[in-house]
Amino acid sequence: MPAAHLRTNQPAPKPYKGIAMEGPIAKWYTNVRERDQELGAVVREVNEILPAGSRILEVAPGPGYLAIELAKIGKYQIVGLDISKSFVEIAQTKAKAGVAVDFRHGNASNMPFDVDSFDLIICRAAFKNFTEPVQALHEMHRVLKPGGKALIMDLRRDTSLEDIKIHVNSLDLNWINTHITKWTFKLFLLKNAYTSGEIRQFVSQTSFVRHDIREDAVGMTIWLEK
Repeated sequence: MPAAHLRTNQPAPKPYKGIAMEGPIAKWYTNVRERDQELGAVVREVNEILPAGSRILEVAPGPGYLAIELAKIGKYQIVGLDISKSFVEIAQTKAKAGVAVDFRHGNASNMPFDVDSFDLIICRAAFKNFTEPVQALHEMHRVLKPGGKALIMDLRRDTSLEDIKIHVNSLDLNWINTHITKWTFKLFLLKNAYTSGEIRQFVSQTSFVRHDIREDAVGMTIWLEK
């Protein structure tokens, strides 16, 4: 049987690992992430290291909070790509308040962008949900300009439940959202997350020339350079 025929009969990869972020779930997540304590630090770091006129792609921007804050600086071209149609609609609505962000629907494993399109790629709290993590890294490398960098921030699977509890309690959520968030971490997010060793193994299968992984109490920050 021809190889091409075999490929066409392979099932398409699921768009998500775990819960699909659509409809009411996307709206709930939008409310939970509204008080994003990490947002300001990321915006400041990008503003310090990236020159004016740079193009930034946020992969899986969700409700679009970070992309919109970066657009408010006024010196970058911002694009957001999300597999969730609900998130794209939510982010587009939020961006209408005078900021220019190009939010698009698409898959991190097959990005609708040309080679060498972006100076920086950011992916926060989403990489663990990609069904094809190595292919997503290949795509990040493909669409980055030479010398461009990717910043991935995500949960570590080997973090403790006690540290998760402390982290969620620090988010200043109401009682019900605190309970739901702890439940989501325990039943879904930790199971999907990776260790830093697994991330290094993924990166070793790509053409990134450098990587730097730094761990914190519950997650890790990964810098990749093309």
